[in-house]
Order: sequence, then structure tokens, then C-alpha cells
Amino acid sequence: MKYINAKIDNINVSVKDGCTIMEACDSIGSKVPRLCYHPFLSTEGACRICSVEVEGYNNYLPACATQLQEGMVIRTSSPEIRLARRDLIELLLDNHPRNCLTCERDGNCELQNLSYVLGVRHRLFEGSRKQFPVDDSGVSVVRDAEKCILCKRCVRVCSEIQGVHNLNQMFRGVGTVVAPAFISNMDDSVCIKCGQCINVCPTAAFTEKDNTESVWEALADPNKIVIVQTAPAIRAAIGEGWDMPHGKSFTGKTVAALRRLGFDMIFDTNFTADLTIVEESYEFIERINNNRDLPMLTSCSPGWINFVEHFYPELLPNVSSCKSPMQMLSTVIKTYYADMKGIDPKNIFVVGVMPCVAKKYEAQRPEHYTEYGMPYTDAVITTRELIWMIKSYGIDFPNLPEEDFDNPLGVSSGAADIFGSTGGVMEAALRTAYEKITGETIENLNFYDIRQVDGLKEATINIQGTAINIAIANGLNNAKTILEKVKKGEKQYHLIEVMACPGGCVAGGGQPLAHVEKSIYPLDKSIIKKRQQALYDIDAGKQLRKSHDNPYITELYENYFVRPGSHKAHELLHTKYEPKLPRGIK
Repeated sequence: MKYINAKIDNINVSVKDGCTIMEACDSIGSKVPRLCYHPFLSTEGACRICSVEVEGYNNYLPACATQLQEGMVIRTSSPEIRLARRDLIELLLDNHPRNCLTCERDGNCELQNLSYVLGVRHRLFEGSRKQFPVDDSGVSVVRDAEKCILCKRCVRVCSEIQGVHNLNQMFRGVGTVVAPAFISNMDDSVCIKCGQCINVCPTAAFTEKDNTESVWEALADPNKIVIVQTAPAIRAAIGEGWDMPHGKSFTGKTVAALRRLGFDMIFDTNFTADLTIVEESYEFIERINNNRDLPMLTSCSPGWINFVEHFYPELLPNVSSCKSPMQMLSTVIKTYYADMKGIDPKNIFVVGVMPCVAKKYEAQRPEHYTEYGMPYTDAVITTRELIWMIKSYGIDFPNLPEEDFDNPLGVSSGAADIFGSTGGVMEAALRTAYEKITGETIENLNFYDIRQVDGLKEATINIQGTAINIAIANGLNNAKTILEKVKKGEKQYHLIEVMACPGGCVAGGGQPLAHVEKSIYPLDKSIIKKRQQALYDIDAGKQLRKSHDNPYITELYENYFVRPGSHKAHELLHTKYEPKLPRGIK
């Protein structure tokens, strides 16, 4: 291994060949400021905030985009460099809206943070400023181009991680804008609503569509029975809203906070994660036995469903017909639970707390409406929105007691908890499918080979002499690799799990935003792994660890759905998908 020797701020450094100046500086604690840089995306070098002085060069060099060379003598800070960086931030601010106090990112904005750090105290220029309308026409993602600083992080994550290529930078000068093709609205484009553009945006050029007001209104309506459900990934991240430790589960405190907010019943989306596994396993075994529509593709991730509808419509017959756990639970609440309690389902308002902004879109899909014309899920709020609601009510989340979900839709197996991690759906399905196929009790419940997948994983699982070829992908560029193999017939897979977001739902587009000033970046792999581990710890700590062993699932079938795959189960728990093109294209 070759090492490069250089001097940074009068300190001798020796780093591996290929390191950038920024990486070398970070290694000795000389942290240069940065804005367009993101460690998991390609280098753009657009903002120049990370400029440093290198002996022998007439101009400052961008630390993020310059490879360290042997013998370099570098200064990361000086009065002149600080002023140059401050001038760059001032120019960005002078072309930026002045509504910081009412901005969604106030207090956690990278531009705002750098303005403070670099000593920007005045706006110097009062001339023309860019003006663009806010695109809030969609149900998931809001685009505010006036707050865009042209760092192109969103462009890069959309293309490099998700493979969607929906966003690009167009036009010139003050008219430069990042938007979908033809400056179309987000919902009119090929946007899959994953929200990763929100996660990586340093300002508030991208945010989720706010649904908190409809929830407040429902909670204030005495005629509404407001029922909330929480996804598995929520419990692994919500504590970050109060700077609580990463990798810890806060299930009980979340339930306690929801009760204090005034929800009438608090159910767990994990309950129908178990239900999803039972239905999905039945469907998978039926396909295996009849050699039909293989490989089966999972259907839990709405961003992934949007992706396959847009880009791989020929594979839609392979997608499991099972609704997502959120939609299953909302359906069960407004049918089985309403019947059991004698409640008119029109008086029930169901709220989903999700790590995913694509869930907002999923809830509004026409196939997820009741026979009386109302959505099964009335509103979806993200983890971030719930954190704000709890703070808005003055609830001291860190000091809340642990409370339990309500029954009967609040009991779940450990298999349901791991749904929030990539590979978790596959592992949960295998626990059930193994026992249903063999008729024997599975001894080893942990499929370690498919856990904590870094993008893409292929494996073969032997079930009593039958080889089951599986694949797991997270981040849709990785999914493309597998899907292209399927299309070309290069390998016979049986079951493929796809999660739209890197690492799975734990890194969804609605999870708590990272704090770059604390050296925590959006999509930080170490944080993703800690969130995943929190879910696996929950699973390991439960006595009930297989979805089909959940007694309340058994009761649900006995009293309502008869058996997995029954006519009534298909009517209420399954759905179908259609090829999707941007509006105006036929």
C-alpha cells in the first residue's frame, strides 16, 4: 500500500494514496467546512466552501475534489481563507429567501449553520433574486427551488443511489434550477417519492408534504375515533429527535407519547407485518408449487412499487399481490376491528406514522380506497413530523414511561420488527415458509447471511433438499442489477426482496435528518447499521419470533379471513399494480 506524505497546518501527515485533501484534513482534526460534499455520493466540487491554500498554486483548491499529492504544503485556515469562504456563503444567502424562522429546516440547516460558523452577520446585496414557484402539488415531496443552492446532492442521490434520474440542473445564471424534465411537477414526473432528495438536501429545497394539520383536526373532532399505527423503523430512530443514543429502541416511549397526543387507540403496524408474511408465504409456496410468475418480488416498499411500475412494468406479474403492512392494518381496522367494536368505519380516522414519504402517496392510491369512497389510511405522517408534534405538545419524550400497544392489533412477533431493515422481510418470510414447506419446526431462526446487506446480496437457501435462490437489494440502482438478470434469464431466482431506500426503511425519506455539524451525514452507514441492530435486538428479545405463531393472527383468520389466501383475504388484503407513465404520455 502506497502512502502519501504531506504537511497540513504545519502537521506532517501520511495517508493512503488516493485520499483527497479533505480526507487527509479530517484525519488530523483539521475539518474544513463543506456544503455540496457528501461522502456517499460522487464529488461535485460546486460550492467551493472547502477551498484551501496549497503552496505553489495561485488559486485556492477545493479540498473535496483535489487528490493529495506527495510533498503538498496546505493551509486550511487563515484570515484570508475565512473571508473567502464567508464571501461565498454571503453570495448564497443574498440569493436565498429570508424566511429562516418559518422554514422547515430552521435550526438544522447546513447553510444556516455555515453562516453562523463563518461569521455572516449581514446581507450585503439587495438586487434581483431568483424567483420560482413552490411545487407543492404532489402528495409526498415538496420542491422549493428558491431555497436550492445548486449543490446537486439531490441530483446525485436520485441517479447514483436510486437510478431514477428524475432531477437535473437546467438553464443558466439566475435562472438555473434543479427540477424534473420540462420543469414538470414532481407527481407528473418519474419521481418514485422515496424522499432521498429530502434526506440529502442541505437546506429545505426538498421537504415532505405536511399532513400534521389534518391529524390535529381529527384529534380535535369529538365525532372521530382516531387510531394510529407505527411502522417498525420508527422505534429505531425517533429518539434521535432528542439526541438520544443511536441504535436504541424507543417503542414504549413512542406509545406513551401518542397517548398523550390524544389518539384513541394505538396499534402496531408490526401486527400486519406478521399478517403480510403469512399471506406472502402462502402466495410464494403456491407459486413455487405451480412454477408460476417466479421470481416473486416483495411489495412492502411503496417507493419500489412506484419504481417497478415506471421502469419495469413487464415484471409486474412477478410482484406479490399482498398489500403493504400499513395498508393491511388500515384495512383490518376499518373492516374486522370496526365490525368487532360495532363502529361505523366512516367515523374512524386512521393515521400511519411511517419512516417513508412514499407512504403518503401509497395511502392516496385509488386501489386503497374503501367501498364508500374514503381511503383506508386517512393520513400519513413521517417520523420527523411525529417528533415535531410531540415537541409541539410539550411532551418530555426522554422521560416518558414505557407503555404498551392496544390489543388485539398491537401484538407482533420479532419477525415483524425486522421488516424495517433490508433483508428483514426475506428473513421473516423464510422463517414461515420453511415451516409451511417442510412441516417441521425451524431450529435456527437467524439468517445472518442476509442481514445488514450493503446494497446487494444473493444467496441460496436449502430447504430439505430444495434450493431456493434469493436476492436482496436496497437502493434501486442495486435492484436494477438483479432485475436485469431476471429479464435476461441469467439466473433462476425464486424470491427477491427490494427496498427502495439504502439499508431499508430505517433510512427512509421520512426519518430524522442528520446533523452534519456533528459529523453525521445523511445516509451515514454506521447510523443505518445501528438502527438496523436496534430492530434485531427487539427480535432477539421476544419469545414470539415467527409470524405464523402470533395468536392474534390465528384468531383473525378464525374469526374473519378463514385461511391464508381465501377469497375474503384476497378481496381485502391483496391488490394489483398497473404500468405507469408520466401524465401526458401515452
